[in-house]
This record gives sequence, C-alpha cells and structure tokens, in this order.
Amino acid sequence: MSGNFNFKVSLIVAAVLLLPMAQAATISKAEYKADKARISEEYKTGKAACNSQAGNAKDICVEEAKGKEKVARAELEYSYSGKSKDQTKVLVAKAKSTYDVAKQKCSDKAGNDKDVCVQEAKASETAALADAMVGKQIHEATKEADEDKRNADYKVAVEKCNSLAGDAKANCITAAKAKYDIK
Repeated sequence: MSGNFNFKVSLIVAAVLLLPMAQAATISKAEYKADKARISEEYKTGKAACNSQAGNAKDICVEEAKGKEKVARAELEYSYSGKSKDQTKVLVAKAKSTYDVAKQKCSDKAGNDKDVCVQEAKASETAALADAMVGKQIHEATKEADEDKRNADYKVAVEKCNSLAGDAKANCITAAKAKYDIK
C-alpha cells in the first residue's frame, strides 16, 4: 500500500511543481451548475453501489465515493474560478481523501499491523499536504516576483517619459500605465 500511495503522491507533487501555475480555462456558470449536479448524482450512484457490500468493504466503498465527490467538487471549483488557491484546494482534497480511504482500509488489520498502516497513511497525507503547500508558496513567490518586475519596468518607462513635456509626457505615462497595468 505505502509504495503505491507514495508513487501517486509523487505524481501529484510533480504535476504541481513542474506545470506552470497558470489559471485554468474557466467554465461558464451553466456548465458549473450542470457539473455540480452531475457530481452529486455520481456520488449518490457510487454510494448506492456500496449497499451491496457489507462490513469494512462497505465502509471503504462509501469513503471512496465521498473522496471522489470531494475531489470532483474541488476540481470543479478550480475549473470555474481558475484561481491558484482553488488548485491548491484540489491537491488538499486529494490528499485528505486518499488518507481517509487508506485509514479505513487499515480497519481490517489488528494490533501493530493496524498501527503501522495508520501511521503510513498519516505520513503520506502529511507529505502530500506539505507538497501542496510548497506548490502554493512557489506560486505566491512567482506572483510576487512578477509584480516586482512589472513595477520595475513601469518605473523605467516613466523615467523615459520624464524626458518629454506636456501632452507627450502625459500620453507616455498613460501608455506606460496601460502597458504595465498600473491603476
């Protein structure tokens, strides 16, 4: 369990850290509402399918259905907003859902095997959550650096405008503000 889970966590981390944290293609409000309804229906169907099982197998099935719903909702929010904070929420939802399922699977074990299983699941969750936060911090640092560069470039443009006079100077500064998105 641990090796396979760690591999999945590594793939998630790689996706966050290697792909640019650009905004996602946003979807329309109508698509958002339709997808939200679809996710709810898929959850109900998934949970109903668990009724044919018994004991811990049923509990695992229900936990998997809940996890799929939470991740799908987080992905939907990210698709709708395109915000990096919602992308981080997707990674957090995946980490927590994977942990909840892994912890439930540990219920079939006893004694030290169960304790080890729970600790492995918790360690994997902690690592995945830490990686999600690293991705968030990288995005925030990149955003701040981009803003610093933009402000520096704007100051250079304004300094160039200072060599002009009258309307030419005013037009130059207005153009610089527009180019560097300064309010």
